[in-house]
Amino acid sequence: MWMRQIFLGFLGLACGSAVSAGVFSFIISVGIVPRIIGKSRTALDIMAYENAVLLGGTFGNMISIFSPNLPLGIWAVVLFGLSAGVFTGCLAVALAEILNTFPIMFRRFGIKVGLGWIMFFMALGKTAGALYFYANHMQK
Repeated sequence: MWMRQIFLGFLGLACGSAVSAGVFSFIISVGIVPRIIGKSRTALDIMAYENAVLLGGTFGNMISIFSPNLPLGIWAVVLFGLSAGVFTGCLAVALAEILNTFPIMFRRFGIKVGLGWIMFFMALGKTAGALYFYANHMQK
């Protein structure tokens, strides 16, 4: 019986490592972190970015696996939600840039000015939709 538990533990560790390696390689290949570094002009702090990605993934996995009861209050939830929203937005924009979705769409619609405003309101709409979803569906 204990051999089965050890086998399942190693299998879970191996599968979890493969999935996390895939997620991290996806994040790196999409170019989220290098793009943020380039836009913020903080290339000297690359070790801080690498540590943040590594620690975020590690602590996220630990919280997901062990589900600790962390009495951090509403501000921790707000900070986490804001951080997760920024990350999701960066991921969506990075994916869209890789696919050249926005440049093709703007060129076909003949939009030449106000691209920054369009992107801002798209992000604002995504934020409003996410807040609506979490306000109405997380209580169930």
